[in-house]
Parts: sequence; C-alpha cells; structure tokens
Amino acid sequence: MEYAQGKELYDYIVSKKRLQEIEACKFFQQIISGIEYLHKLRIVHRDLKPENLLLDHNKDLKIVDFGLSNLYAKNALLKTPCGSPCYAAPEMIAGKKYQGICVDIWSSGIILFAMICGYLPFDDNNNEILYKKITDGKFTIPTWVSDQGKDLLRKILNTDPNTRYTLQQIKSHPWFSINITKINEGLLVNISVIPIDEKLLTKMEEYGFNREEARQNLLANRHNHITTSYYLLLKKIIKAGGQSIADLVSDEFLEFMAKPSSLVSNLPPNPASGK
Repeated sequence: MEYAQGKELYDYIVSKKRLQEIEACKFFQQIISGIEYLHKLRIVHRDLKPENLLLDHNKDLKIVDFGLSNLYAKNALLKTPCGSPCYAAPEMIAGKKYQGICVDIWSSGIILFAMICGYLPFDDNNNEILYKKITDGKFTIPTWVSDQGKDLLRKILNTDPNTRYTLQQIKSHPWFSINITKINEGLLVNISVIPIDEKLLTKMEEYGFNREEARQNLLANRHNHITTSYYLLLKKIIKAGGQSIADLVSDEFLEFMAKPSSLVSNLPPNPASGK
C-alpha cells in the first residue's frame, strides 16, 4: 500500500482550525477530480469524509476506504443507506432510491464546508435531530466565507438531488478557479494503454526481474510483487524530482495520452492471444 505521510485531511483541518479558501480550493479540486474519475468507472464511494482523505508527501489527496463503495449500472438507482451520518445526503437518509453521483457530490459539499468553516453544517449527538437538520437543509455559513464560497456551498448542499449542482457546474463555478492547479484526468484501465517507463524496467532487471514478464504484468494492471516493485521505484524517482512517462501528472504522460495509439481499441491485434 502507498504510504500517506501527511495523515488524514481531518487532522490537517483540526491543526489549522480552518483552511484558507485558496488552499481549500486545491483540495476540493482534487476531491471533485477523484469523484469524477470514480463515476466514469461507475463506482460510488458513499463514505467521503475528511477521515477518508489522506495527504501524501506533496499534500495531495488520496481517496481511501472503499468498504461502502459499490459498482452500479448506467442510470441505475441505489437503495442501501450507508456512510457517516453527518456526510450522508438527505435522499439517502430519507430512505429513497438515489443516484450514486449525487450522494458523493453532497458529501463533497460537506467536506468543503468543514474545510473553510472549521465545523460541520449539520451536527448533533441525537441522530433523529441530525437527520431532521439534514433533510431540512438549513445551515448558516460564517461571515468570513467569501460570497462565491457561500454561493457554491448552497448550490452543492441542495436537498433536491435533481437541482443539486453537477460535477460540470461545480467545475464551471468561479470559486472553483480561485486556485489554478494542474490536475490530470487519470488513466482509465482497459480504455487507455498503461504507459511504461523503459528506464524503470532496466532498473528492475538489475534487481533480477524479467523485463518482458514485468511489462506484461504492468499492461494487464496486475497487483503483485512485480508491479509493486515497479511503482515503488517510480515513487522514488518522483519524490527525488525526476520525470517519468508513468507519472500520471507528468508532461510525458499527457503527451502519451494525446496520441491515438494510447487507446486500447487502437492497438494492433496480439497474435499470442488470438485477438
């Protein structure tokens, strides 16, 4: 597993009392990017909260704890109520069938509120009272929050999932752009070819790995000691300030993804597989 030395986003917020909006914007952009990536794969997380967002050595977020996540079919509604009550969407609490993307967006709004306000918009030790507060959707935003920040919070923490802001509307909101950061859309396995750093394969050969076996394991996205060793070497290079085509935020990776040959559908047939 990856080591996230920055601990939880929750700890970070507590240590600072609340975050400046420009820093919160960077984190929020990464949360939205993560949600967008997951739902392209039709995965709903259902337990997004600061405790499930870890910080790495660059203070970049990693989404963890997929214990309540699920796969869903296109346009399918879900019905299982789950997650942490303070972050749960009103339609889920009300026992209604819900869209996975809508409940994850709601949770992102609660996280954004916690980051820039320093506390939760809906909170109570009594769950019945808490649920009433959430379904009513009434909350007060502190005066120190900017007008744009207040507007975005209200658009996301909308109790009606049909008019709640979508990912695209969030990304188009003026507040979302107050911090210009580079975020890569990521690599969709089985749609895009996994780029391989030949220099890293050469290094692996020095450790006794078979180059072609390592290549095939990486292309198949297998999780084993071979791919783990490769990605540990990659992490070491990145932390030292090096560049690699296998680094999903590198210029080399972006150039690779812009080529038609980066799509699995454009690959020539593999004679060995009979396809």
